[in-house]
Amino acid sequence: MSTDVTAKSPAPAPPGGTGSATGGGLLQLVLDGMRRNMRQYGMLIALGLIVGFFAILTGGDLLLPRNVSNLVLQNSYILILAIGMMLVIVAGHIDLSVGSLTAFVGAFAAVLTVQHDVPWPLAVVLCLMAGAAAGAAQGFFIAYLGIPSFIVTLAGMLVFRGVTEILLEGQTLGPFPKGLEKMGNGFLPEVGPTTNYHNITLLLGFTLIAFVVLQEMRDRKRQQEFALEVAPRNIFLLKLVAISAALLTVTMLLASFRGAPIILLVLGALVVGYGYVMRNSVFGRHIYAIGGNLPAAKLSGVKDKKVTFLVFVNMGVLAALAGLAIAARLNAASPKAGLSYELEAIASAFIGGASMSGGVGTVLGAIIGGLVLGVLNNGMNLLSIGTDWQQVIKGLALLAAVGFDVWNKRKSGS
Repeated sequence: MSTDVTAKSPAPAPPGGTGSATGGGLLQLVLDGMRRNMRQYGMLIALGLIVGFFAILTGGDLLLPRNVSNLVLQNSYILILAIGMMLVIVAGHIDLSVGSLTAFVGAFAAVLTVQHDVPWPLAVVLCLMAGAAAGAAQGFFIAYLGIPSFIVTLAGMLVFRGVTEILLEGQTLGPFPKGLEKMGNGFLPEVGPTTNYHNITLLLGFTLIAFVVLQEMRDRKRQQEFALEVAPRNIFLLKLVAISAALLTVTMLLASFRGAPIILLVLGALVVGYGYVMRNSVFGRHIYAIGGNLPAAKLSGVKDKKVTFLVFVNMGVLAALAGLAIAARLNAASPKAGLSYELEAIASAFIGGASMSGGVGTVLGAIIGGLVLGVLNNGMNLLSIGTDWQQVIKGLALLAAVGFDVWNKRKSGS
């Protein structure tokens, strides 16, 4: 008499299935999901804890609408640089010149608009072209001549800083035209009925929440179609609620002050655009390929030199945009502008989950890393902590992030 042993073994639950998860079961699902996605969720949780920590220590001053608006304005240019730096690091390179390049572009904009009365829209275009040219020059040496990016961009840091001094003759030059100044300090105009909130900001915030939720659902559906592992439904819904709540909170805070800063719209467009490119385009996949395994990428037909060249051209354009943003915010170009910006951008990328070995990192991660540093800076300033201790704390945060990356890779066996 035979026994059907297969009938006694329950079929495994499909990935992402609903399942019944109550009490300890739900908690275990949460822990398992976080463990599998530690790189993705770790910094989000850390950002939330840092915000809560400083909100308590400052008696709520950190989350005042005015301070949240200032937080956006003060860190916008670092976040712009962090996006470009993330692409550079994912491709397996580094760029030490971006701080000096931002200063050079600010000086170039001042010379054009203040000394030569060039219309500011034309000056913006010329500055972006100058940034692209600077990135192309460095990209050529790196991609086609094979000189290490560390050496090329270190030389670029010195060259651009020197040219900035030459252009400005050691002096601060300003003020900028009103139209260009609004790029760094302006807010969206108010329209519609008079309320206690900024109407356009509310509309944009609700639209963003809907877009993010739909994008997350679309990504989850695509992963399921390719039989990839996805988080359980309860975890996925919890993630959507958390993201929506965070975006809604920021929206309401900005709308209760003067509305969304103009530079925030620019930054939002960059995050959406670059996020799409890195997730869905051939160019984005090629960046990950050459950073993750260059020999295999070459064997697969990836034009690694062209991709590397374009990555540095892109970094030059974003550095130029950041230079325009900081010059517009200060309403003047200074020879000392951009000092240590390259370190802030690199730190943002690594804190946001980029890997030292390349091939790993996301645009959203770079933004989260930049926000971690921005909240640390803002919170410590509100607490009147000296710049010496601020540097120590930020250095320890960077060391902890890179150490976590190394530990996570060793634990996963990659």
